[in-house]
Amino acid sequence: QAQLVEFGGGLVQAGGSLRLSCAGSGRTYAMGWFRQAPGKERKFVATIDRLGIATYYEDSVKGRFTISRDNAKNTLYLQMNSLKPDDTGVYYCAARLSGTLATMRVDYDYWGQGTQVTVSS
Repeated sequence: QAQLVEFGGGLVQAGGSLRLSCAGSGRTYAMGWFRQAPGKERKFVATIDRLGIATYYEDSVKGRFTISRDNAKNTLYLQMNSLKPDDTGVYYCAARLSGTLATMRVDYDYWGQGTQVTVSS
């Protein structure tokens, strides 16, 4: 069973950058990042396959966010650039026993506890 722990959240001004990390990713899992804004549902952000070759992004983060992984370190990353206030929320990493990409919450088997990202205008 994967135990996932996110790091790297914080407060940043609009236009700034943050890098999130998720320890415990496991080299056999596909991985994903989701976020939940206050009062809203948790939504898909990005996903990466178990080998780190294929990726897929939600439209609003394409060109700004990059998902990557280091299987030797069992760590998943999300590099976030050109941050906007709308990016504010709790960011969760998730692991999927199948090694393939997925964008739906129900497709993921394990979740981290989340890390807060706040982007000020």
